[in-house]
Amino acid sequence: MHFLDQAKIYLKSGAGGPGAVSFRREKYVEYGGPDGGNGGKGGDIVFEAVQGLNTLIDFRYSQHFKANRGGHGMGRDRTGAGAKDLVIEVPVGTQVLSEDKEEILADFTEVGQREVFLHGGMGGRGNASYKTSTNRAPRQHQPGEPGEEMWVWLRLKLLADVGLLGLPNAGKSTFINQVSNAKAKVGHYAFTTLVPKLGVVRHKGREFVLADIPGLIEGAADGAGIGDRFLGHIERCRVLIHLIDIAGQDPAEAMTVVEDELSAYGEGLADKPRLVALNKMDLADQELGEGFAEELKAAGADEVFRVSGASGEGIEALLDAVLQYLPDRTSSETKAAEVEDESDIAADWSPI
Repeated sequence: MHFLDQAKIYLKSGAGGPGAVSFRREKYVEYGGPDGGNGGKGGDIVFEAVQGLNTLIDFRYSQHFKANRGGHGMGRDRTGAGAKDLVIEVPVGTQVLSEDKEEILADFTEVGQREVFLHGGMGGRGNASYKTSTNRAPRQHQPGEPGEEMWVWLRLKLLADVGLLGLPNAGKSTFINQVSNAKAKVGHYAFTTLVPKLGVVRHKGREFVLADIPGLIEGAADGAGIGDRFLGHIERCRVLIHLIDIAGQDPAEAMTVVEDELSAYGEGLADKPRLVALNKMDLADQELGEGFAEELKAAGADEVFRVSGASGEGIEALLDAVLQYLPDRTSSETKAAEVEDESDIAADWSPI
Protein backbone atom coordinates (compact mmCIF):
# COMPACT_ATOMS: atom_id res chain seq x y z
CA MET A 1 0.00 0.00 0.00
CA HIS A 2 1.38 3.40 -0.95
CA PHE A 3 1.62 6.05 1.76
CA LEU A 4 0.05 9.44 1.08
CA ASP A 5 -0.38 12.03 3.81
CA GLN A 6 -1.72 15.01 1.84
CA ALA A 7 -4.53 15.29 -0.68
CA LYS A 8 -6.61 18.09 -2.16
CA ILE A 9 -10.28 17.34 -2.79
CA TYR A 10 -13.41 19.15 -3.97
CA LEU A 11 -16.60 18.95 -1.89
CA LYS A 12 -20.15 19.93 -2.79
CA SER A 13 -23.24 19.25 -0.76
CA GLY A 14 -26.54 18.49 -2.45
CA ALA A 15 -28.94 21.22 -3.55
CA GLY A 16 -32.47 21.27 -2.21
CA GLY A 17 -35.21 19.89 -4.42
CA PRO A 18 -37.60 22.36 -6.14
CA GLY A 19 -41.13 22.84 -4.87
CA ALA A 20 -44.01 21.77 -7.10
CA VAL A 21 -46.76 23.81 -8.74
CA SER A 22 -49.84 21.62 -8.82
CA PHE A 23 -53.62 21.91 -8.46
CA ARG A 24 -56.01 19.29 -7.22
CA ARG A 25 -58.17 18.17 -10.11
CA GLU A 26 -60.63 15.41 -9.25
CA LYS A 27 -64.10 14.64 -10.41
CA TYR A 28 -66.78 15.80 -7.99
CA VAL A 29 -64.24 17.96 -6.09
CA GLU A 30 -65.10 21.58 -6.64
CA TYR A 31 -62.46 24.27 -6.23
CA GLY A 32 -59.69 21.76 -5.55
CA GLY A 33 -57.01 24.39 -4.98
CA PRO A 34 -53.21 24.13 -4.94
CA ASP A 35 -51.55 20.93 -3.71
CA GLY A 36 -47.90 21.25 -4.78
CA GLY A 37 -45.53 19.79 -2.17
CA ASN A 38 -42.17 21.07 -0.95
CA GLY A 39 -38.82 19.85 -2.23
CA GLY A 40 -36.55 17.57 -0.21
CA LYS A 41 -33.32 18.54 1.56
CA GLY A 42 -30.00 18.01 -0.23
CA GLY A 43 -27.42 15.59 1.13
CA ASP A 44 -24.77 16.72 3.62
CA ILE A 45 -21.02 16.12 3.28
CA VAL A 46 -19.94 14.20 6.38
CA PHE A 47 -16.42 13.20 7.46
CA GLU A 48 -15.95 10.16 9.68
CA ALA A 49 -12.76 8.78 11.23
CA VAL A 50 -12.60 5.01 10.86
CA GLN A 51 -10.28 2.29 12.04
CA GLY A 52 -8.04 0.38 9.66
CA LEU A 53 -6.90 3.29 7.48
CA ASN A 54 -3.43 4.83 7.76
CA THR A 55 -3.02 6.59 4.42
CA LEU A 56 -4.89 9.01 2.14
CA ILE A 57 -4.04 7.06 -1.01
CA ASP A 58 -7.73 6.61 -1.91
CA PHE A 59 -8.03 10.35 -2.46
CA ARG A 60 -5.40 10.26 -5.20
CA TYR A 61 -7.91 8.54 -7.47
CA SER A 62 -11.10 10.27 -6.26
CA GLN A 63 -10.86 14.02 -5.78
CA HIS A 64 -14.45 15.14 -6.36
CA PHE A 65 -17.21 14.38 -3.87
CA LYS A 66 -20.74 15.59 -4.59
CA ALA A 67 -23.80 14.72 -2.53
CA ASN A 68 -27.13 14.12 -4.27
CA ARG A 69 -29.78 16.80 -4.50
CA GLY A 70 -33.13 16.48 -2.76
CA GLY A 71 -36.18 15.11 -4.54
CA HIS A 72 -38.63 17.56 -6.12
CA GLY A 73 -42.05 18.12 -4.60
CA MET A 74 -45.11 16.61 -6.25
CA GLY A 75 -48.85 17.05 -6.37
CA ARG A 76 -51.20 15.84 -3.65
CA ASP A 77 -49.01 17.68 -1.13
CA ARG A 78 -46.19 15.16 -1.48
CA THR A 79 -42.82 16.37 -0.16
CA GLY A 80 -39.73 15.34 -2.09
CA ALA A 81 -37.39 12.78 -0.55
CA GLY A 82 -34.35 14.05 1.31
CA ALA A 83 -31.05 12.95 -0.21
CA LYS A 84 -28.69 10.65 1.68
CA ASP A 85 -25.63 12.17 3.27
CA LEU A 86 -22.31 11.53 1.57
CA VAL A 87 -19.98 10.04 4.21
CA ILE A 88 -16.25 10.36 3.52
CA GLU A 89 -14.14 7.96 5.58
CA VAL A 90 -10.72 9.20 6.66
CA PRO A 91 -7.94 7.76 8.86
CA VAL A 92 -7.70 8.75 12.49
CA GLY A 93 -5.35 11.72 12.74
CA THR A 94 -6.64 13.47 9.61
CA GLN A 95 -6.98 17.23 9.56
CA VAL A 96 -9.16 19.15 7.11
CA LEU A 97 -7.51 22.41 6.05
CA SER A 98 -8.73 25.38 4.03
CA GLU A 99 -7.59 25.66 0.42
CA ASP A 100 -4.77 28.00 1.37
CA LYS A 101 -3.72 25.66 4.24
CA GLU A 102 -3.97 28.56 6.69
CA GLU A 103 -6.90 27.30 8.78
CA ILE A 104 -7.70 23.94 10.37
CA LEU A 105 -11.39 23.31 9.73
CA ALA A 106 -11.64 19.90 11.40
CA ASP A 107 -9.37 17.53 13.30
CA PHE A 108 -10.20 13.83 13.71
CA THR A 109 -8.36 12.24 16.62
CA GLU A 110 -10.66 9.39 17.67
CA VAL A 111 -12.21 6.40 15.97
CA GLY A 112 -15.87 7.06 15.23
CA GLN A 113 -15.55 10.84 15.34
CA ARG A 114 -18.06 12.23 12.87
CA GLU A 115 -18.67 15.78 11.70
CA VAL A 116 -21.10 17.34 9.25
CA PHE A 117 -18.79 19.49 7.15
CA LEU A 118 -21.06 20.95 4.45
CA HIS A 119 -24.82 21.18 4.85
CA GLY A 120 -27.18 20.35 2.02
CA GLY A 121 -29.55 22.99 0.70
CA MET A 122 -33.10 23.21 2.01
CA GLY A 123 -35.89 22.13 -0.29
CA GLY A 124 -37.99 24.77 -2.04
CA ARG A 125 -41.58 25.52 -1.11
CA GLY A 126 -44.42 24.22 -3.24
CA ASN A 127 -47.36 26.37 -4.25
CA ALA A 128 -49.58 24.82 -1.58
CA SER A 129 -47.57 26.63 1.09
CA TYR A 130 -48.37 30.01 -0.53
CA LYS A 131 -52.13 29.59 -0.28
CA THR A 132 -53.84 32.36 1.68
CA SER A 133 -57.37 33.67 2.06
CA THR A 134 -56.68 36.25 -0.63
CA ASN A 135 -54.37 34.17 -2.83
CA ARG A 136 -56.45 31.07 -3.56
CA ALA A 137 -54.57 29.83 -6.61
CA PRO A 138 -50.89 30.68 -6.13
CA ARG A 139 -48.37 29.66 -8.74
CA GLN A 140 -45.30 30.69 -6.75
CA HIS A 141 -42.71 28.09 -5.85
CA GLN A 142 -39.05 27.93 -4.85
CA PRO A 143 -36.33 26.08 -6.76
CA GLY A 144 -34.53 24.93 -3.59
CA GLU A 145 -31.37 26.30 -2.01
CA PRO A 146 -28.03 25.49 -3.67
CA GLY A 147 -25.52 23.29 -1.88
CA GLU A 148 -22.23 24.49 -0.37
CA GLU A 149 -18.97 23.82 -2.17
CA MET A 150 -15.27 24.26 -1.48
CA TRP A 151 -11.80 22.87 -2.07
CA VAL A 152 -10.02 21.54 1.00
CA TRP A 153 -6.74 19.86 1.84
CA LEU A 154 -6.60 16.65 3.85
CA ARG A 155 -3.46 16.25 5.94
CA LEU A 156 -2.73 13.07 7.86
CA LYS A 157 -0.78 13.21 11.10
CA LEU A 158 -0.21 9.70 12.37
CA LEU A 159 -1.19 9.11 15.98
CA ALA A 160 1.79 7.74 17.90
CA ASP A 161 2.91 7.90 21.52
CA VAL A 162 6.63 8.06 20.77
CA GLY A 163 8.49 9.57 17.81
CA LEU A 164 11.83 8.38 16.45
CA LEU A 165 14.09 10.91 14.74
CA GLY A 166 17.68 11.49 13.74
CA LEU A 167 19.99 12.00 10.78
CA PRO A 168 19.76 9.64 7.79
CA ASN A 169 21.37 6.24 8.42
CA ALA A 170 21.26 6.69 12.20
CA GLY A 171 19.78 3.20 12.56
CA LYS A 172 16.14 4.17 13.14
CA SER A 173 14.69 1.42 10.94
CA THR A 174 16.83 -1.24 12.63
CA PHE A 175 15.76 0.12 16.01
CA ILE A 176 12.03 0.04 15.28
CA ASN A 177 12.36 -3.49 13.87
CA GLN A 178 14.13 -4.54 17.05
CA VAL A 179 11.60 -3.19 19.54
CA SER A 180 8.30 -3.55 17.66
CA ASN A 181 6.36 -5.59 15.13
CA ALA A 182 7.34 -3.26 12.28
CA LYS A 183 9.02 -4.56 9.14
CA ALA A 184 10.86 -1.44 8.01
CA LYS A 185 13.33 -1.63 5.14
CA VAL A 186 16.96 -1.48 6.25
CA GLY A 187 19.79 -0.38 3.96
CA HIS A 188 23.37 0.89 4.27
CA TYR A 189 22.63 4.20 2.59
CA ALA A 190 20.98 7.49 3.47
CA PHE A 191 17.22 7.92 3.15
CA THR A 192 16.39 4.23 3.18
CA THR A 193 13.18 5.29 4.93
CA LEU A 194 11.15 7.43 2.56
CA VAL A 195 7.79 7.42 4.37
CA PRO A 196 6.83 7.20 8.07
CA LYS A 197 6.52 3.76 9.65
CA LEU A 198 4.50 2.73 12.70
CA GLY A 199 5.22 -0.11 15.11
CA VAL A 200 3.58 -1.35 18.31
CA VAL A 201 6.03 -1.79 21.19
CA ARG A 202 5.22 -4.17 24.06
CA HIS A 203 7.38 -3.61 27.13
CA LYS A 204 6.76 -4.76 30.70
CA GLY A 205 3.06 -5.26 30.19
CA ARG A 206 2.59 -1.89 28.50
CA GLU A 207 1.94 -1.07 24.85
CA PHE A 208 2.66 2.08 22.90
CA VAL A 209 2.93 3.12 19.27
CA LEU A 210 6.33 4.16 17.91
CA ALA A 211 6.63 6.29 14.75
CA ASP A 212 9.75 6.31 12.58
CA ILE A 213 10.09 9.23 10.16
CA PRO A 214 12.63 9.82 7.35
CA GLY A 215 15.93 11.31 8.45
CA LEU A 216 16.54 15.03 8.77
CA ILE A 217 19.58 16.83 7.36
CA GLU A 218 20.81 20.36 7.74
CA GLY A 219 18.52 22.70 5.81
CA ALA A 220 15.53 20.32 5.89
CA ALA A 221 13.29 23.24 6.87
CA ASP A 222 14.24 24.87 3.55
CA GLY A 223 13.55 21.71 1.55
CA ALA A 224 16.94 19.99 1.65
CA GLY A 225 16.79 16.21 1.35
CA ILE A 226 13.23 15.00 1.87
CA GLY A 227 12.48 18.21 3.78
CA ASP A 228 10.59 18.45 7.04
CA ARG A 229 7.05 17.65 5.85
CA PHE A 230 7.04 14.35 7.77
CA LEU A 231 7.70 16.08 11.09
CA GLY A 232 3.94 16.61 11.30
CA HIS A 233 3.56 12.91 12.11
CA ILE A 234 5.34 13.31 15.45
CA GLU A 235 3.58 16.51 16.53
CA ARG A 236 1.15 14.52 18.68
CA CYS A 237 3.83 12.34 20.31
CA ARG A 238 4.36 12.53 24.07
CA VAL A 239 8.11 12.00 23.88
CA LEU A 240 10.76 11.85 21.13
CA ILE A 241 13.72 9.48 20.88
CA HIS A 242 16.69 11.07 19.15
CA LEU A 243 19.02 8.39 17.76
CA ILE A 244 22.60 9.41 17.03
CA ASP A 245 25.00 7.23 15.05
CA ILE A 246 28.16 6.73 17.08
CA ALA A 247 29.99 5.67 13.91
CA GLY A 248 28.83 8.70 11.91
CA GLN A 249 29.74 12.36 12.10
CA ASP A 250 30.49 14.13 15.36
CA PRO A 251 27.59 13.17 17.72
CA ALA A 252 27.33 16.64 19.29
CA GLU A 253 27.10 18.23 15.84
CA ALA A 254 24.55 15.64 14.74
CA MET A 255 22.37 16.46 17.75
CA THR A 256 22.64 20.19 17.07
CA VAL A 257 21.59 19.77 13.42
CA VAL A 258 18.38 17.95 14.36
CA GLU A 259 17.62 20.35 17.22
CA ASP A 260 17.94 23.31 14.86
CA GLU A 261 15.55 21.72 12.36
CA LEU A 262 12.98 21.07 15.08
CA SER A 263 13.18 24.71 16.15
CA ALA A 264 12.85 25.91 12.56
CA TYR A 265 9.78 23.71 12.03
CA GLY A 266 8.00 25.02 15.12
CA GLU A 267 4.62 23.58 16.19
CA GLY A 268 6.03 22.95 19.67
CA LEU A 269 8.39 20.15 18.62
CA ALA A 270 11.40 21.86 20.16
CA ASP A 271 9.63 21.88 23.54
CA LYS A 272 8.76 18.18 23.59
CA PRO A 273 10.73 15.95 25.96
CA ARG A 274 13.49 14.05 24.18
CA LEU A 275 15.56 11.00 25.03
CA VAL A 276 18.99 11.05 23.40
CA ALA A 277 20.44 7.65 22.50
CA LEU A 278 23.86 6.80 21.06
CA ASN A 279 23.12 4.02 18.59
CA LYS A 280 25.31 1.27 17.07
CA MET A 281 27.25 0.65 20.26
CA ASP A 282 28.09 -2.79 18.87
CA LEU A 283 30.52 -1.00 16.52
CA ALA A 284 32.37 0.95 19.26
CA ASP A 285 34.08 0.23 22.59
CA GLN A 286 32.83 1.30 26.00
CA GLU A 287 35.39 4.06 26.43
CA LEU A 288 34.44 5.75 23.16
CA GLY A 289 30.77 5.57 24.10
CA GLU A 290 31.41 7.21 27.45
CA GLY A 291 33.40 10.00 25.80
CA PHE A 292 30.70 10.77 23.27
CA ALA A 293 28.03 10.63 26.00
CA GLU A 294 29.87 13.32 27.94
CA GLU A 295 30.08 15.48 24.81
CA LEU A 296 26.33 15.18 24.26
CA LYS A 297 25.61 16.13 27.86
CA ALA A 298 27.85 19.14 27.46
CA ALA A 299 25.85 20.05 24.32
CA GLY A 300 22.57 20.04 26.25
CA ALA A 301 21.38 16.41 26.60
CA ASP A 302 20.01 15.58 30.06
CA GLU A 303 20.79 11.88 29.83
CA VAL A 304 22.38 9.76 27.12
CA PHE A 305 21.44 6.13 26.56
CA ARG A 306 23.93 3.86 24.84
CA VAL A 307 22.05 1.33 22.71
CA SER A 308 22.40 -0.96 19.73
CA GLY A 309 19.44 -1.52 17.46
CA ALA A 310 21.15 -4.52 15.92
CA SER A 311 22.07 -6.42 19.10
CA GLY A 312 19.48 -5.03 21.52
CA GLU A 313 22.10 -3.66 23.92
CA GLY A 314 20.77 -0.96 26.27
CA ILE A 315 17.30 -0.92 24.72
CA GLU A 316 15.51 -2.08 27.87
CA ALA A 317 16.76 0.90 29.86
CA LEU A 318 15.68 3.26 27.07
CA LEU A 319 12.19 1.77 26.93
CA ASP A 320 11.94 2.02 30.73
CA ALA A 321 12.59 5.75 30.39
CA VAL A 322 9.94 6.03 27.66
CA LEU A 323 7.28 4.51 29.93
CA GLN A 324 7.72 7.39 32.38
CA TYR A 325 6.23 9.78 29.80
CA LEU A 326 3.22 7.62 28.95
CA PRO A 327 -0.08 7.53 30.86
CA ASP A 328 -0.16 4.84 33.53
CA ARG A 329 -3.06 2.48 32.90
CA THR A 330 -2.22 0.26 35.85
CA SER A 331 -4.69 2.01 38.17
CA SER A 332 -7.60 1.57 35.75
CA GLU A 333 -6.70 -2.09 35.19
CA THR A 334 -6.55 -2.67 38.95
CA LYS A 335 -9.91 -0.98 39.41
CA ALA A 336 -11.43 -3.15 36.68
CA ALA A 337 -10.04 -6.26 38.38
CA GLU A 338 -11.58 -5.15 41.71
CA VAL A 339 -14.96 -4.67 40.06
CA GLU A 340 -14.71 -8.11 38.51
CA ASP A 341 -13.88 -9.65 41.90
CA GLU A 342 -16.87 -7.89 43.49
CA SER A 343 -19.15 -9.24 40.79
CA ASP A 344 -17.90 -12.76 41.51
CA ILE A 345 -18.69 -12.30 45.20
CA ALA A 346 -22.15 -10.96 44.41
CA ALA A 347 -22.82 -13.89 42.12
CA ASP A 348 -21.98 -16.40 44.85
CA TRP A 349 -24.14 -14.75 47.53
CA SER A 350 -27.64 -16.11 48.08
CA PRO A 351 -30.32 -15.35 50.74
CA ILE A 352 -31.17 -19.04 51.00
